[in-house]
Amino acid sequence: MVSITINEQTLEVEAGSTVLQAAQRLGIDIPTFCYLKRLPALASCRMCLVEIEGLRRLQPSCATAVTDGMVVRTNTPLIEETRSSMLDMLLANHPLDCPICDKGGECELQNMVMAYGPRESQFRDDKRVFHSKDIRLSPVIIMNVNRCIQCQRCVRMCEEVVGAVALGTVEKGMDTAVTGFEGSLASCDQCGNCVEVCPVGALMSFPYRYKARPWDLVETDTVCPHCGTGCQLTVGTRKGEFMRVRSKWDEGLNRETLCVRGRFGLDFVVSQDRVKRPMIRRDGALVPVSWDEAGDYLRLRLSAVESKAAAGLASPRLPNEVLYQFQKLMRTVFRTNNIDCSSRWSTPFDILGPLSASFYSRAPLDDVIGNDCVLIVGGNVTEENPVTEYLLRDGARRQHTGLLMLSARPSRLDADARVVVRVPPGGEAASLAAVVAELVAAADQTLPGDALAGVSVTIGRPAASTAGDGPDRLANALKEGKSVTVLVSVDLLRSPEARATLQQLNNLLVVLHLLGKGPAMQFLFDRANQMGAWDMGVLPAALPGLRALDDDAARATLARNWGTEIPSEPGAGLDAIMELCVGGGMGALYIAGSDPLIAYPDREFVTRALGATDLLIVQDTFLTDTAGLAEVVLPAAGYGEETGTFTNNEGRMQKVRKFREPAFEARGNLAIFDFVAALRNRTLQPSTQGEIFAEIAHLVPAYQGLTQDGLGADGAFTKAAPPPEPANEFFAPPPAPKAADRLMLVTGDCLFHNGYLSERSEILNTVADDPYVEMSVQDATQLGLSDRDQVVVRSAQGELTAKLKVNRRFPTGLVFVPENYRALRLNRLMRRGEYPCPVDVQKAHAGFQIPTVVVVEARPDV
Repeated sequence: MVSITINEQTLEVEAGSTVLQAAQRLGIDIPTFCYLKRLPALASCRMCLVEIEGLRRLQPSCATAVTDGMVVRTNTPLIEETRSSMLDMLLANHPLDCPICDKGGECELQNMVMAYGPRESQFRDDKRVFHSKDIRLSPVIIMNVNRCIQCQRCVRMCEEVVGAVALGTVEKGMDTAVTGFEGSLASCDQCGNCVEVCPVGALMSFPYRYKARPWDLVETDTVCPHCGTGCQLTVGTRKGEFMRVRSKWDEGLNRETLCVRGRFGLDFVVSQDRVKRPMIRRDGALVPVSWDEAGDYLRLRLSAVESKAAAGLASPRLPNEVLYQFQKLMRTVFRTNNIDCSSRWSTPFDILGPLSASFYSRAPLDDVIGNDCVLIVGGNVTEENPVTEYLLRDGARRQHTGLLMLSARPSRLDADARVVVRVPPGGEAASLAAVVAELVAAADQTLPGDALAGVSVTIGRPAASTAGDGPDRLANALKEGKSVTVLVSVDLLRSPEARATLQQLNNLLVVLHLLGKGPAMQFLFDRANQMGAWDMGVLPAALPGLRALDDDAARATLARNWGTEIPSEPGAGLDAIMELCVGGGMGALYIAGSDPLIAYPDREFVTRALGATDLLIVQDTFLTDTAGLAEVVLPAAGYGEETGTFTNNEGRMQKVRKFREPAFEARGNLAIFDFVAALRNRTLQPSTQGEIFAEIAHLVPAYQGLTQDGLGADGAFTKAAPPPEPANEFFAPPPAPKAADRLMLVTGDCLFHNGYLSERSEILNTVADDPYVEMSVQDATQLGLSDRDQVVVRSAQGELTAKLKVNRRFPTGLVFVPENYRALRLNRLMRRGEYPCPVDVQKAHAGFQIPTVVVVEARPDV
């Protein structure tokens, strides 16, 4: 620690701190333009100059490290004159168009001039003009170069945080200008972070342009609904109408950053594809009815199917309170444990539960990725969790965290990784087993006593590895690291090898624990409240709190509080529910906020399953494909229309706030559950959001003690139970995956879409790529294909046509198609239990046009 005195106030700070950081700790305001906390200091704007005793010239506080005994002054006449002169120079060429500038009212230059600027300018020359008209850099970003003050925030944010390198500078001196490549943002993520950090009106949001002024907006702080990172954002509305989204620089793990989905993808709330009124099926078509008519009809139908099985499927995008009440409704009113929370996979809770209990770290992502090594297993973090990628890149570049990548698909983060290992889809388990075998072999030579006695025999070694020497390099990096974090893409759960992969992850974490690496683990969920859905017990084999269904004490505690017994019979997961439906054994299937017809990995099978269900009830905000097959459709409030909480990937519970009224005749999800329970002559108590939150905080161990007021601006962390000492029990390695002799199709999220909410965003649809098929240069060349060709992808089940995207970093033998384009109906190509899916790819016949109109089977006539 070193001592520094600023304006006659003394404090001790860590060595290496800057004068600006020390001043901020004392609450002393020093103006800045080019400084951003998460970026290396540039010291170009000269607004933060201070006097340091013993130095002749003023020094930039953002780039000056403190020394012991340093004496600093921040408000002398010389400093005030210098700041005023700097602002005068900026105004000399700055257009005075504040009345029409979208930044008016929240412009940093405007504020600085008011606080520190000259009362009269000394410059009389004509102002420099770069362009007479604004430049439309992209569908969502527009630029007025004349307003730019050359702070370089946008350029540095794009390159150093986002990793996109879409912006740069041209010319020198007074002629320096920020621009995109040839006046466009061809390589841009369209995240708008450049707009957010621009201190003036040089970069602006085109969708928000000229719509409102800051003082006209009612702003609501809430949480992004698009992925599990849990970014905080602020929604601005005007007279109840959605206007824009911005981030807050001092709140949330994301701080000033958002991805394209978070910043520009919330306009789905005004989509016209709403369920406007309750609907029931008459003469083969869905017809709108009143809530009373729907209730009368549903009461009769529920009575008719009461003797048969029931099941429920809820979306992991719903708030915790809604998910908790849904599983309570299914267990106490429908008397079933047939419950699941994903329409894309069935969760292997038998291995997931113990794995989470022993190693899941409910802690800030910043802390977790501050370990020496971070191993990312599966998926594509760039497209699934973009803001998490920003933090990982920052860890690699500024904190020298060793990033280790093990996945089938490349991501942009590979460029910052120390080790990158490509494996075939489903090959993650075998590669992890090889890493564990390497670690055990090395540990036998170093650990004392019998710490790993018998482990090497149990672990063995996979018969073969398709990853070359990758596992060896991964093992060496993990051995050298002092502490290790493992981030696991939830995309791995799609594979039939999911259980084996989780088993090998457990092996790896146990060995790392025995080696003293203090391993931490977190999942990278691509749905906003997947962690909350698991915690709330929306699983066939788990009660709230991830307690096993066969835990008699846990079941008795809930039964006592709920006032009714809980079925003890094991429930069916998603796949088993679908089988029950196809076999004619399903009476009522209740789907809340989910669309399995578009997401389940076998469209033909799920269509048969839903069609064979005696009574299909869909409760949703939007008229989804699944709603089109329902017998009863209940219009539910959507995101932003009800309050609640999400639990993000870190285990952080955050408030989701209401910023608009439910549209048309939609009701809150909780009110609809009460409505359905009453039709079976039951009541759900408690039934309001606040009361349910209190019950969760009372009955769910990880949430005990939390209060809504205590969540605060950054939320509050749920608490993992004291983890049991990991048992030294190891799973045998799986066989190595067989080499495929055909192209293999995998799917997942793309940057601009991740589920049916984002596809209802008109803004995202303007920036998103057309539906595409991605493959390697080598495979494309071998098949005689070129980038942007229209190609046909054909499997044993079906085919689709889309534009080809050739990726130079893509591995051979792999084809990727994003799952989030309804027009493609990608799941037509897939067969349940088979992932990845073998396909053939060929050029589409001449004259074929990629369809732009979405055609949905069994679309209701409304």
